[in-house]
Amino acid sequence: MKRSFKSILAIILVILTGIATVGCGEEKTTLNVYNWGDYIDPEVLKDFEKETGIKVIYDRFDTNEDMYIKVKKGVNYDVLFPSDYMIDKMIKEDLLEKIDFNNVPNYKYIDERFKNLAFDPKNEYSVPYMWGTVGILYNKNMVKEPVDSWDILWDEKYKEQILMLNSQRDSLGVALKKLGYSMNSTNDKELEEAKQELVKQKPLVYSYVGDELKDMMINEEAAMSVVWSGDAGYTMTENSNLAYAIPKEGSNYWFDNIVIPKTVKHKKEAEMFIDFLCRPEVAKRNAEYIGYATPNTEAVKKLPKEVIENKALYPNGEDLNNLEVFIDLDDYVKNYERIWTEVVAE
Repeated sequence: MKRSFKSILAIILVILTGIATVGCGEEKTTLNVYNWGDYIDPEVLKDFEKETGIKVIYDRFDTNEDMYIKVKKGVNYDVLFPSDYMIDKMIKEDLLEKIDFNNVPNYKYIDERFKNLAFDPKNEYSVPYMWGTVGILYNKNMVKEPVDSWDILWDEKYKEQILMLNSQRDSLGVALKKLGYSMNSTNDKELEEAKQELVKQKPLVYSYVGDELKDMMINEEAAMSVVWSGDAGYTMTENSNLAYAIPKEGSNYWFDNIVIPKTVKHKKEAEMFIDFLCRPEVAKRNAEYIGYATPNTEAVKKLPKEVIENKALYPNGEDLNNLEVFIDLDDYVKNYERIWTEVVAE
């Protein structure tokens, strides 16, 4: 769900030539991969290309909704990395291919608790990639009281020191949880109340952010930010003044998975790519590069003790109480889109 740019140079992996030729006029297979920004170790892509001879064209999206629109229009991609609720939506709209798991033997390393989830109950369309929570990242030198409730994001003493996610589901979800409602509410009255909360909060907000929040919090440009757990984990390693909390009212428990869209032109090679990412050593490298929690059991065993004991990255059962997974809201999501547009335009 995530995610920031460590270095623009590290991400210049987009190959300008669609299909390269090798040898005596043979065409090299090309995979079009569409992923979140800075959500894979660039060296992993290079290693896959060296090992298989398959060329990877890597493109990035900022939100699930941006990705969905391009796929819906028929733009050719072979591999995607959507989140839970978007996978549900794409399955309903017949936008995804079923995966042949005979070609993904490393799927055996995926933790059972990340299988049979509501968005893909029969494990037919998706392979878990990363997972996490949404909470509050705060600077301990700037915030002295306990950070245990969403209410603190409405405290006037932190005027223009608060960062909110520029994401309709996440930010409206925060307001809904603050009010004691579900993050998946389809109740007009509840959604209007959430809107009014965000409008009331807006004078306190320094900025609505995405990838840039990591550098802003590391550089202490704000006191606190709504954040994805992996970004929290990374920033805490860069600045020891930062801490992460999941509010008592509850929050979002999310999963980003790998899928194959109907636009795929090289399905077998796409499955090879997915299997490669499921190798424990590769999954470990990606988890270390991105800073997010991996669902790969063998990869977790290879991570440093201080990483797997970091509750921001790997929360235990008690920390997961009151968390919700986003679900596809069908046409009702238009109300979220409308309200978010109105909040930002206020």
